[in-house]
Amino acid sequence: MPTDKATDAKKAHAGYRICVTRNGPYLVSGGLPLSRQIIVSDANGDPLLWRAGETYATGETYALCRCGHSKKWPFCDGKHALIRFDGTETAGRAPYLDAAEVTEGPDLRLTDVRILCANAGFCTRAGGTRNLTERSADPRARRTAIEQAGNCPSGRLVAWAKDGPAIEPELEPSIGVTENPLTGARGSIWVRGRIPIEAADGTVYEVRNRVTLCGCGKSSNKPFCDGCHSEK
Repeated sequence: MPTDKATDAKKAHAGYRICVTRNGPYLVSGGLPLSRQIIVSDANGDPLLWRAGETYATGETYALCRCGHSKKWPFCDGKHALIRFDGTETAGRAPYLDAAEVTEGPDLRLTDVRILCANAGFCTRAGGTRNLTERSADPRARRTAIEQAGNCPSGRLVAWAKDGPAIEPELEPSIGVTENPLTGARGSIWVRGRIPIEAADGTVYEVRNRVTLCGCGKSSNKPFCDGCHSEK
């Protein structure tokens, strides 16, 4: 997905950054706020919206757990060293759009990169985002498709105006740790507002409005979440 270079430069100037350490935690700098982000479901159990929970006390810099074993989660307590955590990064470096599948609808376009799925489940309601996109001549279907794509924390799904720009939610630079009360699952680390994420080798991944980082240590797409935290 194309990025706003002026916005990205502003974030970088503010000092916002997340650095992936080799076999260790995520080092967060710039005083980014950290809070719980809770999935609210409808009467059928389908995810509907996000509710903000408690805000954690943090400093200008802090370390977030990447191995999933910290007793101070979401903060790192050094357990990665004791368990000899292998945090080797396996995610590709190609831009989002190079990997995206496209669904064309009459009044909306949807892009989808499946490997980024964090299993938040917002794409299932009302027949699913893909189906809604295909029916986007109906204003209600179009509106719901945009809501669902915008609630996808990982940015796996992005809605686009027909022959126009991405329709992205306005997200302040911040980090959320996600959870679903219906399943009891602790989710991913939700990075919002175009925060640069630096790989352990110093490369900066494509800067995007929303991505999810793995917090369980099991993802096959490290450092990004692939939804395996929800697997039993």
